[in-house]
Amino acid sequence: MKLLMFDTDGFAYKIHSKGLEHAVSDISEEEFGPGLVIFLHAEAEDELSPDRMVKKSADNIIWHAKKTGREQIVLHTFAHLSDSRADPGIAEGILLHLQERLRKKGYRAEKTPFGFFLEFTIKVRGESLAKVWKSIS
Repeated sequence: MKLLMFDTDGFAYKIHSKGLEHAVSDISEEEFGPGLVIFLHAEAEDELSPDRMVKKSADNIIWHAKKTGREQIVLHTFAHLSDSRADPGIAEGILLHLQERLRKKGYRAEKTPFGFFLEFTIKVRGESLAKVWKSIS
C-alpha cells in the first residue's frame, strides 16, 4: 500500500469521466475545507492481507492527523503510486474499510468516487509535515 498524505487548506473535485465500467457515483463534485487529503494505492501484494493494510494505513493516517491537528480526512485512490495494482474490487474494499475504521476513531472521513477520473484542486500547506509519503508492507 502506498500513501501520499497532504495537509491542505482545501480540496475540491469534479468527475471528468468513468475509468471503470462498473463505477457508480451519486455525487459528481464536492468541495472540502481544511484537512488531510490522502492519495492511496492498493498494490497486488495487499490482496494477501487487506485487513492488515487497512489497520496499518489507518495508523499512519491517524499519526499524521494528530501531528497536524486535522479531523477531516479525504481518501482518494490514485493508481499511479506504484506499478503493482490490486484487483479493483479489492482496492475498493480496502478504501471502504479504511474510511469506516477512520470514522470509528472519530474522524470525518470521506472519499472521492472510486473508478472515475477526476479534475481536482488542492491547496497544500507549506510545513514540512504537509507532504508525507508512506510505503506500507
